[in-house]
Amino acid sequence: MTFGSYVELMKLRIGLMVALMAVMGYVAVADRVDPLRLAILSLAMLLGSASSSVFNHFYDRDIDRLMSRTCKRPLAAGLTRHPRHVLWLAGALLAGGCGLAVAAFNGVVALHLFLGAFFYAIVYTVWLKRRTWLNIVIGGAAGSFAVLAGGAAVDPGRWLLPCLLAVTLFLWTPSHFWSLAILLKDDYARARVPMLPVIHGDRATARAILINSVLLGASSLAPVAAGVLGWGYGAGAAALGGWFLWINLGLLRQPDRAWARRNFLGSMIYLVGLFLAVLIDVNV
Repeated sequence: MTFGSYVELMKLRIGLMVALMAVMGYVAVADRVDPLRLAILSLAMLLGSASSSVFNHFYDRDIDRLMSRTCKRPLAAGLTRHPRHVLWLAGALLAGGCGLAVAAFNGVVALHLFLGAFFYAIVYTVWLKRRTWLNIVIGGAAGSFAVLAGGAAVDPGRWLLPCLLAVTLFLWTPSHFWSLAILLKDDYARARVPMLPVIHGDRATARAILINSVLLGASSLAPVAAGVLGWGYGAGAAALGGWFLWINLGLLRQPDRAWARRNFLGSMIYLVGLFLAVLIDVNV
C-alpha cells in the first residue's frame, strides 16, 4: 500500500473532529489556554482516533466491499494481501496516543483516550454495528470521551462541565448520524447493516431524530442550570437548538434525501456553533 493508503485508513477528518471535541473540553475549564499543551492534546487525540479508525477499516473490510461509498477503501479494495498487518499500526497509534497523554498530562486523559478508541473499535464496530439499530446510539459514546479527556488535561477534579458537555455530544451523535444513514440507506441495506432507516424507514428515522434533538437541546442548557456556564452561552445554545429543531421538523414533514442532507450539514453547524458559544462564554 502507498503512504496515502495508510493516511486514508486513519480517517483524519474524524480524528480532527475528535480533537476539536477535546479542545472544547479543555477551553471550557482552563483559566488560561496554553497553545503548546492544546496542540499536544490534539495530537494525542488524533492518534487515538486514528487507531480505532484503522481497526474499523480492518474489521469492516468485508461489508465495505458491498457499499459504493466504501468499496474503494484500501483494505476493501484488496490493496494488500495481508490486511492483518494494519493491526500493528492500530496498536502503535493507540500506544503513542496514550503514552503522549500520560507524559504530557495525566493517566485520566490517557484513560479517556483509550475508552474512546475502545468504544469505537470494539463496542460500536464489533459488538453493535451489525446487530442492532441502536448501534450508533450506544457507540456514540466514543466521541464523548474526547470532551472528558480535554477537561482532564486541565484538571481531572473539574469534571462537572466536561461531563455535561459529553452528555450533549452523546445526544448529538444520533441526530447527526441517522441523517447520514438516510442518505446511505441503500448501501447499508446492501451490506445488511441494520441502521435505523433500513429497519424502520425514513419517516420513523426522522421522528426519532426529532425526539432525540429535543433531548439534545435540553441537555445543551444543563450547564446553565448547573451554574457552570452563563446566560450568554445559554442564549446561543437555545438559538442553535431552535434552529436545528426547525430543520428536523422539515425532515419529518418531507423525509427525503434533500432534507436529510440539510439535517446532516445542520448538525455539524450546530456542533461548531455550540463550541463557539462555550468559547465565547468562558472568555467574556
